[in-house]
Amino acid sequence: MKNILSGQLNLVVSCHYGFEELLADELKSLGVDNIELHNRAVVCTADLPLVYKINYNSRLALRVLIKIATFEVPDGNTLYEEVYDLPWDELIQPNNTITINSICNQSAFDNTMFVSMRAKDAIADFFRHRTGIRPSVDNEHPDLRIQVHIFREQATVLLDSSGNSLHMRGYRIGVNKAPINEVLAAGLIIKSGWTTDQPFYDPMCGSGTFLIEAAMMSTATPAGYYRKEFGFERWKIFDEEAFKAMVLESNANRKLKTNAPIEGSDSARKSLTIARDNIKHTDFSGIIKTELADFETADAPENPGTIIINPPYGGRLDKDDIEVLYKRIGDTLKKNYGGHSAWIITANREAAKHIGLHATKKYIVFNGQLECRFLKYDIYAGSKKAKHNTVESE
Repeated sequence: MKNILSGQLNLVVSCHYGFEELLADELKSLGVDNIELHNRAVVCTADLPLVYKINYNSRLALRVLIKIATFEVPDGNTLYEEVYDLPWDELIQPNNTITINSICNQSAFDNTMFVSMRAKDAIADFFRHRTGIRPSVDNEHPDLRIQVHIFREQATVLLDSSGNSLHMRGYRIGVNKAPINEVLAAGLIIKSGWTTDQPFYDPMCGSGTFLIEAAMMSTATPAGYYRKEFGFERWKIFDEEAFKAMVLESNANRKLKTNAPIEGSDSARKSLTIARDNIKHTDFSGIIKTELADFETADAPENPGTIIINPPYGGRLDKDDIEVLYKRIGDTLKKNYGGHSAWIITANREAAKHIGLHATKKYIVFNGQLECRFLKYDIYAGSKKAKHNTVESE
């Protein structure tokens, strides 16, 4: 007998803005079909074992959501009845926990809390009427995460197969203030065009996220390798044997060596300590090289490669200090890094003007709520004035 998650499932795989095409390419490489690009998401189809595989392998996905119902919802009573009619006992036990997140857009439902409460009541009553026991709410570590999206008068109920956001890779045991998240770091590395046969350098490495993501790519380590749990592992219909087989297959090409150096530095001892602690929490201590050094005085990598820098955007630095910092970054790149491709992510467009180099590519990305520019600078050996490129994209 088929259950609610048999056969081909309709998925919504969410991602950061600007990475939809890259995510679509990644999903294709994992065997996903019927791909459509949406804003901050890719819609596609896959069976449940492939859902496991996406969660474990995707470097760019934030969440993998499964659509289980779509219906017209003119009022709260209809919402309750439609949710109540779904076969929740195929997914969880009555003594399990749930959490519900709701999103309403151009809808008569202007209170997402009301939508979540009505859906929660429907699921609780579903079990109470059958067993006398109702699941409780746990917003931190639930057995089942549910999303209800209402657009105009149409509601969609989705299951969150990921659990915690997939940016939580499991290797970071410490962070600096305002760290870049792991999925965004991976996306920026991929967008930079870096290939694993090229040196990779992060001269302001902070918590070490760029370095670890680069090492994961270089060693063919799946994105979920260090993660302790996915949401689907708590489901009643979780197929542990299929999951273990997928993990073995995904890990088969993993190797603890790289074809080119992966190096980082930071001028703050505290930051470098955090980065090194995070690296020690992985298998990459023998792969990633770090040093305590200011960017201006640090030794440049022996061979040209890709540099990614996430400098301060402002914050505690005043306008003059931040502009001086960005000018120093540009001067150092010109002086010491001929032949390299340098990328800088920043939310401070005024400060970026003081880098003093011509950006050959520009992308809009978001670091949290901050709109940022991801800028590429081709650092030429010899005369820079003889070289000029037009901006590829904005």
